[in-house]
Amino acid sequence: MWIGLAAVVCLLGVALIVRSQGSTSASRAAPERVSTEAFVGGDLHSLVADPQRPGRLYVGGHAAVATSADGGATWSPIDSLRDADAMGWAFGPEDVWVSGHPGLSRSRDGGRTFVRASTGLPDTDVHAFGAGGPLLYGASPAVGVFASEDGGATWEVRATATGQAFFGRILVDPTQPDHLVAADVRAGPVASSDGGRSWRPLGGVPGATWVSWSAERAALIASGPRGAARSTDGGRSWEPLTIPDGAVMVEATSGSDATLYAGGLVGTSARVWVSHDAGRTWGRP
Repeated sequence: MWIGLAAVVCLLGVALIVRSQGSTSASRAAPERVSTEAFVGGDLHSLVADPQRPGRLYVGGHAAVATSADGGATWSPIDSLRDADAMGWAFGPEDVWVSGHPGLSRSRDGGRTFVRASTGLPDTDVHAFGAGGPLLYGASPAVGVFASEDGGATWEVRATATGQAFFGRILVDPTQPDHLVAADVRAGPVASSDGGRSWRPLGGVPGATWVSWSAERAALIASGPRGAARSTDGGRSWEPLTIPDGAVMVEATSGSDATLYAGGLVGTSARVWVSHDAGRTWGRP
């Protein structure tokens, strides 16, 4: 009897030790995946808010992409986007697209994992990208502007005289999918009303590398290394937007005209600021 009892106690002790070790390993592993630092590498190419998921942000550079579920307070790496050179982004109810030097990557699980989706592209060096439903737009230095009307199954070149200097997200008006806005690092923000076949300069910010618009597209914001500006009349007139020192891009959110994010690079990590009063004051998340 005593031998049997001792065996049971021994087995219980082993189980407790194994369980304790497992809990310790899990607690040690979690901080390695969630951090206050958003590693992107030696450059910052994108800062984007997911319109489908409030509080979800992505920052991307040549080396890596990180995502935050709490408005930039903490970050986790996306391993499937390492070396993706994330520049342009587009969001659907489940799909998330990102473009870069390797071409396009696509997520079908809300941005948790990505796979390459570059089949049929006119060029895989995609510096700018946007989408409105199944209508996709891209731009590359070698080709210009190209589009797909079937969710990326086939592509056609829309403009060869422009698009070579586009960078970041291409905004697609959900009510008029032929109405586009892009950042041109030579011309500043530019717009198209015919699905990317022709473009006109909007002014605002010379050398813009990022464009975003707020809820209901009430305000258009252009930003880059030379500052930021806001337009409330579709780009006909602009007013300067004060941003934090070190910030090089500004992202509006879909949920509120007053909430803006700004991003810059410190070392190899993205630094993010947030404003809840349309850019009058800024703080850390």
